[in-house]
Amino acid sequence: MRVGIFLFGGVEMDDAGAGPPASTERRFSQEVMWHATERILDMGVLSDKLGFDSFWLTEHHFQYEGYEVIPNGLLIGAILAERTEKIGIGMAFNVVPQWHPLKLAEDFSTLHNVSGGRAILGVGRGTVPREAEVLGAKIGSFDNPDKAVADKLNRQQFEEGMKVIKLALDNETFSFHGNVYDFPPPGIPDRGGTVQELTLVPRPLYPYETWQAITSPPTLDQVPRDGWGGVFWNNHHSVAKARWEKFADTYESAHGVPLERGQHRQLALAVRVEDSHEEAMESVRDGHDEFWKFLGPYGWSRGYLNPDQSPVEPGMIPTLEQSMQQKTWLVGTEDEVAEQINWYDEQLGLENLMLFPAMPGDHYDKVAEQLQRLAQNVLPQLG
Repeated sequence: MRVGIFLFGGVEMDDAGAGPPASTERRFSQEVMWHATERILDMGVLSDKLGFDSFWLTEHHFQYEGYEVIPNGLLIGAILAERTEKIGIGMAFNVVPQWHPLKLAEDFSTLHNVSGGRAILGVGRGTVPREAEVLGAKIGSFDNPDKAVADKLNRQQFEEGMKVIKLALDNETFSFHGNVYDFPPPGIPDRGGTVQELTLVPRPLYPYETWQAITSPPTLDQVPRDGWGGVFWNNHHSVAKARWEKFADTYESAHGVPLERGQHRQLALAVRVEDSHEEAMESVRDGHDEFWKFLGPYGWSRGYLNPDQSPVEPGMIPTLEQSMQQKTWLVGTEDEVAEQINWYDEQLGLENLMLFPAMPGDHYDKVAEQLQRLAQNVLPQLG
């Protein structure tokens, strides 16, 4: 089992929790936000020393609220590559419609090569309109009729963007002419002729993996057909199992080859370990509630189920107890958390696991302690 660490990368907060202040009322200085960036790098170095297989950052923009303060994880990843030796460096996730696809390909290749082949291409379609609309993308939702047009455009931007990125990364020369992107555009003069093809510089010197976030049925169908890996998070355990198996069925149907146990699939789980079950719940509650205060309005709980197994209402903000019942938050002693991960391994076959040990607002000394507990007392118990 390959185990990675995923951090949102936010500032330290002393007032995290379900109550006030509202998410949008917080503002932090540039010094505080840059301190968080430096501490995130420290966590990556520590994760490497502790033997984790990968370290995942996330891409977000304009977040004065302090939740996710790294806009370019590829750039930060290049710094991390120079400070580490073995750990893979991934993005969970680069929002492809917010990028010029050739710039994303160039930057990823640079990180991959400077790290000696340790970069992981993590891609997604995005969730935050404030970021997407400013950076030239659209955000919709397949289950929201009012946003159907935006969702269709977003998927078109993503699909064409990924075709461009893959062509550029994997071929000596390439061209692409679609509805959204046209590379190279016709009629560009160059040395007595016109440009017909392009060559990406640099291209990857090493093989690389591609992983995409899966949060909707259309994406669950698309990712295995494209042939790369899918990441599953914030789903009731039965939903996770159903989607895990659907992914494998679709992959085999598209490629004529059955997937091996856990192949091309990755489960993300929020975790908190303490000396007792009660201490763990107390330790994580405010961060859990801050997480949902921030992300609940974006529909992040759509993978949760009610006790009768019906989908929860849109925008539902769960309690910690509800998240633990869903088995999306694993909370307890090291033995309890290891037991729950091994349960998932029995249910799904976990070849790739992404752990989320830092809640919004957590101090980084606490995050370091969690990393050490996980590496020293949980990982040795995993099957």
